[in-house]
Amino acid sequence: MTTESHDEWVKFARQTASESEKNWLTAFILSLLLGYLGADRFYLGSPVLGALKLLTLGGSGCWWIIDMLLLLFNRMKDDNGGIVRRPF
Repeated sequence: MTTESHDEWVKFARQTASESEKNWLTAFILSLLLGYLGADRFYLGSPVLGALKLLTLGGSGCWWIIDMLLLLFNRMKDDNGGIVRRPF
């Protein structure tokens, strides 16, 4: 595989990356208000991660902050691997 074809493949993969059907604003509000209880992860379809977040109170706040940053920078994924994108 040449470098040029690899670059084209990477570009195509990025363009066709799946987007989540979950609402970004809902995920953000849940993360902001109840993220330390794992509500955002439950909403995004990850009950195991939600339960872990609930039991650790958001990893003593660290995991909560990381999830907020993931949402703000369009890096949060739902259970299907789709990225939860900001509408703006």
